Amino acid sequence: MSASETPRKPRGRQFFANPGPTNIPDSVLLATAHQTMDFNDPNFLEVYDGCIAGLKQVLRTQHEVFLYTGSGHAAWEATLVNLLSPGETVLILESGYFSDSWAQMAKDLGLEVQMVAADWRRGVDIADVRAALAADTAHAIKAVCVVHNETATGMMIPLPEVRAALDATGHPALLLSDTISSLGSLDYRMDEWGIDACVGGSQKGLMLPTGMSFTGVSAKGMEAHKTSRLPKFYFNWSKMMTRRHRSFVGTVPISFFYGLQESLRLMLQEEGLDNVIARHTRLARAVRAAVQHWSGNNGPQFFCLNPARYSDSVTAVMMPEGHDGDSFRATALQRFNLSLGGGLGPLGGKVFRIGHLGDLNEPMILGTLATIELTMKVCGVPHQAGGVDAALAALG
Repeated sequence: MSASETPRKPRGRQFFANPGPTNIPDSVLLATAHQTMDFNDPNFLEVYDGCIAGLKQVLRTQHEVFLYTGSGHAAWEATLVNLLSPGETVLILESGYFSDSWAQMAKDLGLEVQMVAADWRRGVDIADVRAALAADTAHAIKAVCVVHNETATGMMIPLPEVRAALDATGHPALLLSDTISSLGSLDYRMDEWGIDACVGGSQKGLMLPTGMSFTGVSAKGMEAHKTSRLPKFYFNWSKMMTRRHRSFVGTVPISFFYGLQESLRLMLQEEGLDNVIARHTRLARAVRAAVQHWSGNNGPQFFCLNPARYSDSVTAVMMPEGHDGDSFRATALQRFNLSLGGGLGPLGGKVFRIGHLGDLNEPMILGTLATIELTMKVCGVPHQAGGVDAALAALG
């Protein structure tokens, strides 16, 4: 193609391998195209109640769930303002771009932030978490905030180990977790793991459009809410509890619930939640087998260097020296119609990310991996050819 020619969009359906938003099943898309109706209509209330019950099944909780029209950041803010008061301290476990964003939000809301620092490539040391909690003899720390699955780095933080650190030190702080890129993809057990508040969003494992989020809250969390003094109105759980829907201070986004009803049917009835988690584990192993193979010949490397914490929903891949991840992604998109995730914050241009969560199967993963390898060949990125064969062996 000459410099004067206009690039043409590749034919065929786009392969979307971004870690969020994710692919939306056709049946979910069709379900969201629902006619307008009164959100107090008994027919809708039946759908709504079923969705709340199903969402609790996915969270594995018997506790309260509050919903908002807004992305995951809205649920972060709602959770902080409903549980805490000005000047109180939160302990945030560093994991990457999103833990840092959560910390900045807390500071902007007037909270004191204490960080447990960590190497983004290896993850937080739980011994450091225990030490920070043990040192807080006055129990100034009111909440411990953990991103369960750090989308930016492809790393999972083991929440049961964080709960164990709290229990071992006898610390009464609330345990808050971001489960935005783990719910419906990784095993998550809110009640069993002693999570006091968990934040989730519609656009990842739940396979919905972006725009709805929620917080699951334990009984201990609800007690803390009674004395919280940070300003809130739309996000105020007390206001929500006076409404029939126990959520949404304002109009309820009905179309989301028809989509959520179908998404929950696919997850809980058609496939089964345990099988959903097992599928993500299986496909993630195939992706990692390919990346491990490509790393030969000074090729791309895993960004996460802690195999025990590899994410089953997203893999971050570090580009070889001298090769730009954003240029690589642009070639994959413009020439082959493959959409990959980019590096966030300080990782911009240094990594690309393969999302393997939500509505996907083996052909979709293999097609994505084959196209990544083709793009490496076209871009002259050093690698060991044969990553797809390695993925096939992992699936076999």
